[in-house]
Amino acid sequence: MSRPLALVTGGLHRIGAVIAARLAHEGYALALHWRSGGDADAVLAEALAETGVVSQRFEADLSNPAEVDALIPNIVAAFGRAPDLLVNNAALFAEGAWTELSAEGLARMMQVNHHAPVMLARSLVSYAETPQRPAIVNIVDQRVVHPVPDQLAYSLSKAALWQATAILAVAFEGRARVNAVAPGLTMATEDYSAAQVARLAKRMPLGALPAPDQIAEAVAYLARAEAVTGQTIFVDGGAHLAPQGRDFVALERD
Repeated sequence: MSRPLALVTGGLHRIGAVIAARLAHEGYALALHWRSGGDADAVLAEALAETGVVSQRFEADLSNPAEVDALIPNIVAAFGRAPDLLVNNAALFAEGAWTELSAEGLARMMQVNHHAPVMLARSLVSYAETPQRPAIVNIVDQRVVHPVPDQLAYSLSKAALWQATAILAVAFEGRARVNAVAPGLTMATEDYSAAQVARLAKRMPLGALPAPDQIAEAVAYLARAEAVTGQTIFVDGGAHLAPQGRDFVALERD
């Protein structure tokens, strides 16, 4: 029996690389989407070496609808079949309050973070052969439950993808399962100090922030949870239960 095949968008770096590494250990062959060049993060490179799973890279700019439309067909041509799992992980992020919102910036954010995942899901289901029922996992954000005014365009796009998760689960009429994982602060950027991250962790109901491998674990569960669709798993230390009022980067600063 051939290995199952997973497409992970943004699969070479950060959370995407951790998810792809976990799926490699789960036995998936990997179609790894990337937008720009560069080596895979060490966690993924090590997983590929350890498992020996087949992987191929596919370049696509998700802000370009034509390249989005071509991605699944290119993978089908390369592997001879459609993916069994789509992880919509790639995302565009930008700062900006409502006063800085522009139609052009919002349109680009929505294209990458909402339209592209939805169109990839549509393309996947159209290629899936009966009785194959692919799984789709959208990576959203814990803030969809308690919106904050920061990074407005990003927040709007993730809220839209969150709502699309349930809508597509119904619209596909059993031809695919569609779920979401909503992380909290997981891999802090250089915008955070170590002391700030430690203080933020204490604000969480669990007193801790999630680790990247815990995000990947949730994705792996949803990939095999045959009776689950239209659901969102919050992997955030309980952040969605405790409204913060602002994005994490604005809190507990030094």
